[in-house]
Amino acid sequence: MRHSEVHRSDRIGWLRAAVLGANDGIVSTASLILGVAATGATGNQVLIAGTAGLVAGAMSMAAGEYVSVKSQADTEEADLSRERRELAADDKSERAELAAIYVSRGLDADLARQVADQLMAHDALGAHARDELGISELQRARPVVAAAASAATFAVGASLPLLIVLLAPASTLAAVVVVTSLACLAMLGALAARTGGASAGIGALRVTFWGAFAMALTYGVGALFGTVV
Repeated sequence: MRHSEVHRSDRIGWLRAAVLGANDGIVSTASLILGVAATGATGNQVLIAGTAGLVAGAMSMAAGEYVSVKSQADTEEADLSRERRELAADDKSERAELAAIYVSRGLDADLARQVADQLMAHDALGAHARDELGISELQRARPVVAAAASAATFAVGASLPLLIVLLAPASTLAAVVVVTSLACLAMLGALAARTGGASAGIGALRVTFWGAFAMALTYGVGALFGTVV
C-alpha cells in the first residue's frame, strides 16, 4: 500500500501571496473608505474613491509581487546555469561535492558516494539543485502565478468593503465597514493560520489588530482634514 503525505510547506508560495493580497485588499480599501467618509464625502464619492483604490491596489500588488518573485527566479536560474557549466566541465568534482554533502548529513563515505552516483545518473542537475543549492521544484519561484494570485485576492478582499458602501445607509456606513472588515480579517487570519498549521486564534488576533489600527489611523486623518477644510 502506497503511503502518501501532505506537507504544509508545499503551500507556502501560493498561501503567502493569497493571504497578503486579500489582507491588503480589505485593510487598504476599508481604510480608504473610512478616511474619505470621515471628510463628509457623499456615498458616490466614497464609492469612486474605493473603486479607484481597488484597481490601483490590485495593479500595484501584481507589479510588486512579479518584480519581487522574478528577482528570485532570476537568481535561481543563474545558480542553475552555473551548476550546469560546472557539471559539464568537471563531473568528478561535482560527484565528490555531492557525496560530501551527504556525509555531512550523516551517511558514511561509501554510501554517500553510491547515493551521489545514482542520483547524478538519474538527474545530475536536479540532485545538485536540491541538495547543494536548496532549490526544489515544488518551491521554485513562479512570478506570473504569484502576481496573478496577489492581484486576484486583493480585488476579492477590496470588493468586500466596497459592497458595504453599496448596501449600508450613509448614517451607519463607517460602523458597518469597520465591523464587517474586521470580521473578514479575523476569518482570513484564522484560515491562513490553520492552513499553515499554526494557531487559528493567534492568526485571527494578529491580523485583526493591525487592520483595526490602520483603519483607526486613516479615519483619524480623514476626520482631521475634513474638519480643517
